[in-house]
Amino acid sequence: MTQGRGRFAAVAATGSALPERVVPNSFFESLVETSDEWIVDRTGIRERRFAGDGETTSTLSTEAARRALDAAGMTPEQLDLIVVATVTPDRLLPSVGVMVQDALEVTCPAFDINAACAGFSYGTSVARAMIESGGADNVLLIGAETLSRRLNMKDRSTCVLFGDGAGSALFVPSAEPGVMATNIAADGRVAKLLTIPTGGTAEPDPDEPAIDKIVMQSGKDVYKRAVVGMTDACRSLIEKSGVAAEDVRWLIPHQANARIMKTVADRLGFGTDRVISDVERIGNTSAASIPIALDEAWRAGLVRPGELVLMTSFGAGLAWGASLIRWTAPAFEAAA
Repeated sequence: MTQGRGRFAAVAATGSALPERVVPNSFFESLVETSDEWIVDRTGIRERRFAGDGETTSTLSTEAARRALDAAGMTPEQLDLIVVATVTPDRLLPSVGVMVQDALEVTCPAFDINAACAGFSYGTSVARAMIESGGADNVLLIGAETLSRRLNMKDRSTCVLFGDGAGSALFVPSAEPGVMATNIAADGRVAKLLTIPTGGTAEPDPDEPAIDKIVMQSGKDVYKRAVVGMTDACRSLIEKSGVAAEDVRWLIPHQANARIMKTVADRLGFGTDRVISDVERIGNTSAASIPIALDEAWRAGLVRPGELVLMTSFGAGLAWGASLIRWTAPAFEAAA
């Protein structure tokens, strides 16, 4: 690992993995008072993926990791660090990061980040800092969730929102800025607005299944804070980076729901032709939502070399953040 002037972090490739099981909105009609029309109107979601037998946060993470490495033409042995952003680990310990490390048969350091839906923004800041400081050369960042296993299927305000999946990005050193700027923030004073109350040392899981073991949120409050947090984070990055908003080709907001995404885009002055969204097909995959959307856009030929990509997220904590990246990975046709 080397350090010196002009050392920056850039994205070399991305990857993603989705469970096989597709869950349409009609699945929920027998569980709660809802309909496809109601869900689409309020969230923009038509279907999502739920993990099945043998599919876990770590297996999806490993698959997404391999796809990024393959696209970059790199081997697992070239990795210096693995970071996994997740709130749904396979177990409380060990981390998903070391499970991925074991699956890839490497020995580099590995750990998890818990910043909920903002996890990929937090992880990008970590990857950038490690590379720019010379602490690592090749950093694999993964966002992965299996939230379907933490949902109350009788609460229509949450059960229809979330899906499972994993996305990854491989960060490498660059002589030119790839990750141009990042910022992260949190406000623990309002943490109770989005939480899973039990399962930790303060409130261990009871012997019998309990309602407190699942995701609970105050939807209206989270909505308002998400819009403000993501908008302000993006504006701050644009100003700090010295670029104009119109110079940014793509906005990839956290795929929470279509209404939040549209409001953030409108406030930033981004039309639909500059926003990448897959929420209709995948739903809210928390820390995985940005890297999955980014990977799909790159592989579809939408994200091209030299373009500026602005990514922002918001989640439990409450935590939020954003990153501005100049895309340096080759067009996918050349990388595949």
